[in-house]
Amino acid sequence: MEENKTVAVEEAVKTAAPAAENQENRRPRRDNNAPGQRRGGPRRKPSGPRQKDYEERVVTINRISKTTKGGRRLRFSSVVVIGDGKGKYGFGGSKAAEVPDAIKKSLEKAKKNMYQVELVRDDTISHEVIGKFGACRVFLKPAPDGTGIIAGGPVRAILELAGVKNVYSKVYGSRTPLNILRATDNGLRQLKSIEAVKKLRQ
Repeated sequence: MEENKTVAVEEAVKTAAPAAENQENRRPRRDNNAPGQRRGGPRRKPSGPRQKDYEERVVTINRISKTTKGGRRLRFSSVVVIGDGKGKYGFGGSKAAEVPDAIKKSLEKAKKNMYQVELVRDDTISHEVIGKFGACRVFLKPAPDGTGIIAGGPVRAILELAGVKNVYSKVYGSRTPLNILRATDNGLRQLKSIEAVKKLRQ
């Protein structure tokens, strides 16, 4: 009887030894409720809202109605101006079935059509200029420091976002916002710096 007991004990020890080794080699079980433990490493903190490269401004939104055989078809048109306030600006107009889509399409157009204006001392333009587009004329004149932007809606929007802070302006002819922006852009692109004029005179 004693021999049988010793044999049974030895067999039990032999079978228990591999099981103990497997438990030692096994990784500790993860406690999902334990603080600070997360699969895939620690959670990254959000870096905060992303800063935009350009400031955006909606100049106008119009409702367009087209009468067809089946009834009226409504759409929306928008005109948007963007700029970085350091001489770079752009504008665009587009149409869509919904207002947010029209604004989004206008912003994409504005980002594709970016222009640079040379600013001089006191954040103004270098000389007088008249921009033309169609039946619209926009007169721009430099102003001393502290004057501000003497301009209407579309002209003010494009000049402010371009970084011009002191200027006189007057619009003649067509008052369509997109045409005013195109005439203002035509005037700003006619501006010449002192260095460019010196090269022409040499």
